[in-house]
Amino acid sequence: MKKVGVAILGLGVVGGGTYQILTEHREFYRKTQDVDIVVESVLEINRERALALGVPEEKIASNIAEVISNPDVNIVVEVIGGIGVAREFVLAALNAGKTVVTSNKELFCKYSHELERAAKRQNVGLYFEASCVGGVPIIRTLLDGVQANHITSMMGIINGTTNYILTKMSADGVGYEEVVKEAQRLGYAEADPTADVEGYDAAYKLSILSSLAFHTKVPFAKVYREGITGIAKEDISYGKEFGYVLKLLAIGKNSEKGIEVRVHPTFIKKEHPLASVNDSFNAVYLTGDAVDDVMLYGRGAGALPTGSAIVSDIIYASTHSENKYSTFKNNASAEKDVKFVQDFESAYYIRLTVEDRPGVLAKLSSVFGKYGISIVEMIQKSAGEDGKVPLILITHTTKELSIRNAVNKINALDGVGQVDSVIRVVS
Repeated sequence: MKKVGVAILGLGVVGGGTYQILTEHREFYRKTQDVDIVVESVLEINRERALALGVPEEKIASNIAEVISNPDVNIVVEVIGGIGVAREFVLAALNAGKTVVTSNKELFCKYSHELERAAKRQNVGLYFEASCVGGVPIIRTLLDGVQANHITSMMGIINGTTNYILTKMSADGVGYEEVVKEAQRLGYAEADPTADVEGYDAAYKLSILSSLAFHTKVPFAKVYREGITGIAKEDISYGKEFGYVLKLLAIGKNSEKGIEVRVHPTFIKKEHPLASVNDSFNAVYLTGDAVDDVMLYGRGAGALPTGSAIVSDIIYASTHSENKYSTFKNNASAEKDVKFVQDFESAYYIRLTVEDRPGVLAKLSSVFGKYGISIVEMIQKSAGEDGKVPLILITHTTKELSIRNAVNKINALDGVGQVDSVIRVVS
C-alpha cells in the first residue's frame, strides 16, 4: 500500500479540521482509497494548540525549512492565509519538490501564475479545491466533471458571511449594522469584515472560477466589485413586493461580446434556485452548452467542510501520478486578445426620494428616455411629513453606463429629489 506523508502549515480553524479528518479517517482511506495518509509534520506557532489537537510533540516543526527538508513529507498543506508568509512557504515547498494543497483564495487568485511555474519546474502538484466555496466541489467539477462543455455562464453565492447577513436582514427586518454585530458575535464575520462585506473574498473566488470555466486568465483587476455595506432594510422589503430576494452574487459570462465578471448585490426572482440558498450556505449555478444548467450547493466555509475539500485534494494527489496544470496561459495578466465587457447589461431596481408635486415624473421620464431606459414596474409610497415620497422602479434590461449617467443626471435635477439606491436585477 502506498504511504503518503503530509505536513500542515497552520492549525487554526481549517488546519485543525484537516488534521482531525486525516487522523480520524486514516483507516477508512486505507480501505477505500488504498493509500495510507499520515500527518508527518505540522508548523504551528502555538505549540499548545497543536498538542491539544493530539499532535505528537516530535512532529511539531519549528520552521519551514524543517518541514520541507523532511523526506517523509510528500504533500504540504497551506492553511495560513494571507499572501505574505503563505506565499513564501508555498514557493519554498514547491521548489523543494513537494506537492502543495492550499485553501488560500487570495494567494491563488493573485499569484497562481507564480506558483504554477514553480510546480511545473519540479513536476509536482498544485491543488486548490478548498480556495473556493468551502466543501462544495466546484473546482473538481469544472476540471473533471463538465469539461465536455463550453461554459457560457456561472452565477453563485460564494461568500457565506454576506449571505448570512442578507438572510437575517430579510427574515428579521433589521438593519445592516445590527446584523453584522450579530454575525461577529456568532463567528460568521471577522472583527474586520471588510474582505467579506465589500466583496473582495467573492471577487478572488470569481477570478479563480471564471479562469477555469472560460479557459483563459481572468485577473482579479478585471472583476467589477461592489459590496453590501450600502444595502438598506427598506430595499430588501421593497424588493419582496416585486417578488425578489437579495443576494450578493458572483456572475461570470462568456459570449461573443467578451468575458463579463462582476460581484455585487443582486435581486433575483424568489422562484430562482439560488433564492432559497440561505444563511451561510453557498451555491454555484453553471450553464454549459451541452449539459445545460447544473447547481452545486453546500457549506461554503467551516473547519470540517473546508477540511473536506483539502483532504479530497490530498487523496486525489496521492492516487494520481500525473500532474495537471492550467488549460490556459497562466500569466499575471490576461491575454491581449481577450475582451472584457465593462458596460454590461442588466435590469435594475432604483429607489428614489422625490417631491410630491406635478411635473416630477415627467422630468424623470425625460431623463430615462434620453438614456434609453424603460420601466417595467413602479411603486409609489405615501408621502412623508416632509412632503417627499419613495418611488421604486424596476427597469427593462439596459446598459450599466446608461443607468449611471441617468442617476447622475437625476441627482442634479433641481427640486426633484435624489436616487437612494440602485441594485441590479436578474430575472
